[in-house]
Amino acid sequence: MENILEILNLNKKYDDFALKDVSFSLPKGYVMGFVGENGSGKTTTIRSILNMAKIDSGKISVFGLDSVDDTIAIKEKSGVVFDSLYLAEHLNIIQIEQQLKPFYKDWDSKEFFSRIKEFDLPEKKKTGEFSKGMKMKLMIAIALSHKAELIILDEPTSGLDPVARDELLDILLEYIEDENRGVLFSTHITADVERIADYVTILHDGKVWFTGEKDKLSEKYAVIKGDENDIPANLKEKLIGFHSYRNGFDAMLETAYLNEVPKSIEAEKASIDEILIYIAKEDKNERHSKNNKV
Repeated sequence: MENILEILNLNKKYDDFALKDVSFSLPKGYVMGFVGENGSGKTTTIRSILNMAKIDSGKISVFGLDSVDDTIAIKEKSGVVFDSLYLAEHLNIIQIEQQLKPFYKDWDSKEFFSRIKEFDLPEKKKTGEFSKGMKMKLMIAIALSHKAELIILDEPTSGLDPVARDELLDILLEYIEDENRGVLFSTHITADVERIADYVTILHDGKVWFTGEKDKLSEKYAVIKGDENDIPANLKEKLIGFHSYRNGFDAMLETAYLNEVPKSIEAEKASIDEILIYIAKEDKNERHSKNNKV
């Protein structure tokens, strides 16, 4: 498969945070959910892809083009949807269209206003008066009107009501029907990933925890529960996010080790939401362990 986006060993350091050897790729014709807790590095990665943040090392290519050397060509073929409108909010849609079309050689005014009508957006109302859902639709309409082959969305459904969220996801599913396109969307709403993503990349503390097909992620981890005394000694060190309480314990475990789990312990497939929770628990356990050693 040909990749529409490739990131290899991306490193970017700030005073209090760093991306560490981030690597993943998105094949053409697919949707990737980019997930992780707030502060995990999702937005920094997206800003790096768009050359809005200067990377320290690594390589990013989009459409086979270098993200630094070919920024203009990449932006010409990409659509970007942030969690807030990046346009002048004192303008209406007609005025915005007039400002945008000189910047895109493939701009299609007919397509733009067709999408505006489809999305039921008022042409003469100031965009600053739009709801968040309306603003998301406007940014999608812009992306679709200059023949964008890759749409990158940063937390697009955060703060949307259920109906607006559902409409936005439907738009993305329609868009990706063209196998030459791709979608990368960051989110902490795992239900959206479960619904439309083909691939998943999990980022935690600036590092890639998992990247690959969504179905393989769901097959890789299980949640186990039971009596702590029933855990074999050699299995304890393999548990992720172990939590002990009065009536037992729960933890996450790679399914490759399930054959070592006694029948007295319950095991079931982990959801993406549960995977993120146990990753966070593991991080908390490690910090607690370090503090106790000091």
